[in-house]
Amino acid sequence: MPEKTRASRRAGSPRPPRRPGAKPLRGNRFLALLDTVRVEVDTRMAGLLDSKLDDARAHGPEVLDMAQTLRELCLRGGKRLRAALLVAGYRAASATLPLEPALDAAVAIELLHTYFLIHDDWMDDDAVRRGGPSVHTLLARRYRSKKLGQSSAILVGDYAAALATEALARVDVPAARIPRMFAAFAQMQSDAIAGQQLDVIGRGENVEKTYELKTGSYTVAGPLRLGALIAGGSPDLIADLERFALPTGIAFQIRDDLLSVFGDPAETGKPFANDIRSGKRTVLMEHAFELCRGKDRAALKRAWRSPRATVGELRRAVEALDRSGARRAVEERIQSLIEDARGALALARLPEPRRELLLGAVAALTDRRS
Repeated sequence: MPEKTRASRRAGSPRPPRRPGAKPLRGNRFLALLDTVRVEVDTRMAGLLDSKLDDARAHGPEVLDMAQTLRELCLRGGKRLRAALLVAGYRAASATLPLEPALDAAVAIELLHTYFLIHDDWMDDDAVRRGGPSVHTLLARRYRSKKLGQSSAILVGDYAAALATEALARVDVPAARIPRMFAAFAQMQSDAIAGQQLDVIGRGENVEKTYELKTGSYTVAGPLRLGALIAGGSPDLIADLERFALPTGIAFQIRDDLLSVFGDPAETGKPFANDIRSGKRTVLMEHAFELCRGKDRAALKRAWRSPRATVGELRRAVEALDRSGARRAVEERIQSLIEDARGALALARLPEPRRELLLGAVAALTDRRS
């Protein structure tokens, strides 16, 4: 399976400018771990999904179609950051235990992530995921019905969640650790669902609180906690990891906000300026509406929440947003959160190699182009 599936560039599609200061992350321990984890997790996940095709086939072509659609999305690509963070949490608790339990649990994390992606795309009416059609878009075309496509996509997401639980149940851990392991997995889901509700309704006063729940819970804090629990990590270690994870998770999501507007679609796998077109409430857009004035504010409002906004209108909105200083303000916030994460690690009771692994994770999560 390829490391990442990128969207092909359409003729005339815009290429936003590179983010200032972005540079290769050489010598990063976390990225080295990520390369290993990606191969191992992809192999395990493909094996699980393949084994389910025969079960699905027994229920008829409609159910087989659902299983095949899930398999296609899971194996289309993915950075596997959450899987690598779970392994990093496992290694934070033990430098010597075999990695098999962590790698098996990482499959569960990635299936949970896929469940959230499928439902999130449907709620946001996003047509593209990982450089290809989102599940509800794909199935709407296949069934020639928007309603059937959406209904089936919800079930594909539910199926991914069921397989995630099954994958976690296969993890070989001492019996005494199993209740806390499943409790942590359930907590990730409930926090992310609460954050999604705040995001969908869009009435929360604190956008970063939404990020803490929706993204931080199952992107950084949850995987680190679960990995440490599987390895028998102490309550003190888990508390240290959570203090580190909170600012890291928020910074990760804010970087995602910037990439959605300023990122290259060929690298992000998402449409240009998608958050502007869909009217998504983000930290970046809050700054933009606070800082934009005159013609720039008019250009931003013209494209905001406008599904029919042209590329030209979106480009002018992005240029207005950049001129306003919103991008710079958000970059400064990311740097502040990075410093908070590094400060938490400085106080953590961790051997230096494990501390360096987590420092590498901060860089990988916040200094990226997709």
